[in-house]
Amino acid sequence: MNLKHIVILIIFSYWALWGYSQRICRSLNDNWMFRFSHQVEKGTEVRVTIPHTWNAQDALSGKLDYKRGIGNYERTLYIDSQWKGKRLFLRFEGVNSIANVFINGKCLGEHKGGYSAFVFEITDKVDYGKNNKLLVRVSNAERLDVMPLVGDFNMYGGIYRGVELIVTESACISLQDYASSGVYLTQQQVSADEAEISAAVLLSNRLEKRDVVVRVEVKDGQRVISQHEQQVTLEKEKEEKVVFPVKIRNPHLWNGKRDPFMYQTETTLWSDERLLDKVVQPLGIRFFRIEPDKGFFLNGEYLKLHGVCRHQDRPELGNALRKEHHEEDTHIMLEMGVNAVRLAHYQQSEDMYDLMDKTGIIAWAEIPFVGPGGYDDKGFVDFPDFRENGKNQLRELIRQNYNHPSICFWGLFNELTEYGDNPVEYIKELNILAHAEDSSRPTTAASNQNGSLNFLTDCIAWNRYDGWYSNNPENLAEFLDNTHAAYPDLRIGISEYGAGASIYHQQDSLSRPAPVSFWHPENWQTYYHMENWKIINERPFVWGSFVWNMFDFGAAHRHEGDRIGINDKGLVTFDRKVKKDAFYFYKANWNPEPMLYIAGKRNQNRVSLVQDIMAFTNANEVELLINGKVIGKAFPDQYATVMWKGVKLDAGENKIQVRATAKKKCLLDECVVWVNSTK
Repeated sequence: MNLKHIVILIIFSYWALWGYSQRICRSLNDNWMFRFSHQVEKGTEVRVTIPHTWNAQDALSGKLDYKRGIGNYERTLYIDSQWKGKRLFLRFEGVNSIANVFINGKCLGEHKGGYSAFVFEITDKVDYGKNNKLLVRVSNAERLDVMPLVGDFNMYGGIYRGVELIVTESACISLQDYASSGVYLTQQQVSADEAEISAAVLLSNRLEKRDVVVRVEVKDGQRVISQHEQQVTLEKEKEEKVVFPVKIRNPHLWNGKRDPFMYQTETTLWSDERLLDKVVQPLGIRFFRIEPDKGFFLNGEYLKLHGVCRHQDRPELGNALRKEHHEEDTHIMLEMGVNAVRLAHYQQSEDMYDLMDKTGIIAWAEIPFVGPGGYDDKGFVDFPDFRENGKNQLRELIRQNYNHPSICFWGLFNELTEYGDNPVEYIKELNILAHAEDSSRPTTAASNQNGSLNFLTDCIAWNRYDGWYSNNPENLAEFLDNTHAAYPDLRIGISEYGAGASIYHQQDSLSRPAPVSFWHPENWQTYYHMENWKIINERPFVWGSFVWNMFDFGAAHRHEGDRIGINDKGLVTFDRKVKKDAFYFYKANWNPEPMLYIAGKRNQNRVSLVQDIMAFTNANEVELLINGKVIGKAFPDQYATVMWKGVKLDAGENKIQVRATAKKKCLLDECVVWVNSTK
């Protein structure tokens, strides 16, 4: 045997001894056959790839009675005979909203809740060395025992997030603690000088009693900065929790967008110096607080949280998104200068929370305890199964996302009412549960009314639409000041504020439209956001504010704007192709990168010869030109807005240009408008 063959043999032996012992994760996203439950005849199934929803067309067409029923997903699953003696798990990241899983015709169990991951063990349920039949019956039917009962968004049906098969040794880091990682990193005491962290590891053993070693390493790149290990005796068919106190001197802090630095923790399980299992989790060390008078502080420094809310659907896809869609959404938010996001109204993709960690965007994560808003129906029924389902979804949200440094708030409800079955006592129970699950983060909620609901969570925020559904923007200032004066110890935020806009609806004058109408002019949305943001920004006690919404989204019951089935309050169109004027207002205020944008450029056909020209820019000085003629220079106000009033245009075609220099970069924006009047 030559040297080359000896090396190959050594490598193969090393892999067999070490690599094959670690868990195997295999995607099961392909080769599914789908049919509706009413399609009982043979040959009706169609091949689909996960992520998949059956509502991508009917719900987004504004069909009020879009399909809410049962769909069947089937595929074969080959189980390698070499996996005998190991453990096999199926992990689903998201199935909306009820999943019953079968293997070879036998039911493994049911999961209730459309937005959280779940796991079933199939070790004893499969035939080894053969193809096995996997069936998932999915229902998005209306139920009174599963959150949410109602919502201003579509309840898509399907296996709309990824599925994988996970193979482990008989002793492993647990996958079955509410589908979490099995590793919990609790930041107990953190300062710039030292971080005290509790690392809890949940171990699971299926076969004989055995001695194992569990090791936790904190790494900065490849450098190990902290290492702890402990020998544990695992009993047969038992779980064991091991807790390590971890101290890090002079920690490199996760500091939001300024410096989203993360360590990595590698948790490994060993037996007789053989690696059994490994789990890698992020560790972003940070500390924060909220003061009633001064707002949010990250690592001891004040941080004005200016953010957006985000839904998880798109045209032609519904909620069946892939990683690249979450990445694009995050990129657009970063372009606008967002530093916080409310991931509403439900647990969102694991990819999204990972992206928030990596980019430094502070996140509010919440369960789908959603009230009716301005619609009929009710978000709460005082029914034991419903109450337990909500608690279960809260446990899943927290345990599955426990280690994400970006998450600073657990949200407990949105727009509930105290009429009829009163949810107050139940929310108190949820609040206690959230603190028991995670004492390191505060709870919050989104309210739209007065009452006891506003005093149950650690901090509270309001959904306000002053200047859209009612009142005027100045009413927001009155509300905030009066509430803060009446309840000086209350931590007050704005969880939603927004107005609808169609890029196809343009007007010369500024007039408020009827919200429930087919006329949503873009310039009113721009005005709304300019006025509301000024009010919010001038009040440091507002711990955070979140625009509703970052993107237009599907809501089948909406019959308004430029089409049915869409809530058009987004700052970006549903297809992510067009950024509305209000987007650029926020970009000029929140993103320090040089920019210049003429507002109203889509209003190409105008009536009056005398126009006000407005632009958003973070340059110090800008210049306006009409048809090549310099009209004059102007200086942006403190909200990055510049206005030339009473500018005379020519009848017919006009070329409008605004130019500036910022940070040695030449800026130019221009548009062409047509004036149809000689007045």
